[in-house]
Amino acid sequence: MALNRDGSSPLFSPSVAGTLRLIVYMALACVLMVLDHRNGWMSRLRYGGSAIIEPVYRLASLPSDAFRTASVAFADRKLLTEANQRLRENLLLANAKLNRMASVAEQNERLKELLDTQHSLGITVQLARLIDVDLGAYRHRVTLNLGARDGVSVGQVVIDARGVMGQVIEVMPTTSTAMLITDPNHAVPVTIERTGLRTVAYGAQGGDALSLPNIPVSADVRVGDKLVTSGLGGRFPPGFPVGEITESGQTESGMFLAAKAKPAADVARSDDVLLLHDLAEPVGPPPAASVAGPPAALASPVDAPAAPATTRTPARTTAPARASTSGGAQ
Repeated sequence: MALNRDGSSPLFSPSVAGTLRLIVYMALACVLMVLDHRNGWMSRLRYGGSAIIEPVYRLASLPSDAFRTASVAFADRKLLTEANQRLRENLLLANAKLNRMASVAEQNERLKELLDTQHSLGITVQLARLIDVDLGAYRHRVTLNLGARDGVSVGQVVIDARGVMGQVIEVMPTTSTAMLITDPNHAVPVTIERTGLRTVAYGAQGGDALSLPNIPVSADVRVGDKLVTSGLGGRFPPGFPVGEITESGQTESGMFLAAKAKPAADVARSDDVLLLHDLAEPVGPPPAASVAGPPAALASPVDAPAAPATTRTPARTTAPARASTSGGAQ
């Protein structure tokens, strides 16, 4: 038996009791291994022990799990915030594009209406765009992007796809100014389409309506009657829509009827307009015949005198004064 350095005790234990205890432990271990191998007792013991010890494991891992959950939640929140911001930007951009497309579609629709109007009129027109608008209480005027270099002249009628808008009152080299029919200084001869009554429509001060103050008290005027240009004065060609009666009643003196009308044209919303180049037929008596005799249609081929050829050239007037036969500006 091996001894310690001082040669007084054995190697494994200083006494016999310690050696016996070691032998008992070793024998017990061998018995447990044999029983576990044959009957599986230790596996059932481990299973029950794991059920008891599992809460301890969970409690011990709780701080790390909480930290991991917090980090994941923070990362997810950041990602969600960034994704939400991108989606908001994309939504705003999509709405802007949609609004732009709607505006372009509306503008194309107005241009199509103007083109259809040009084809249906059968007269020479010129497309112009509004570049400035002055719709104050006492002035209703617009500035067009065409001027003298484009062949625009004072007195040209301005229309849109729905009706008469006004007339050109000032021409510059590259721009021109048009007075709208709603201007207080503007007047246009009109005819009530239903009855054929002729009167004059003036611009109403401080509003976007037309005023008809001098209607005979015996006239038949109803709300909803359509107003069209009468052609009197030679400025506005006949038959163009002007407005629709919205109010009608007697004046304070009771001697006349007064009415208000809504313009047919989109005075406050039109962006593109048409300038008419063809004037109305000239008014006044026809030129006198140079040779007296029966009408040429009734004269025989032998005795019918040869009448000299004459041409009827309509005269363009300058900006007329406000009157029932001119429709111009003072």
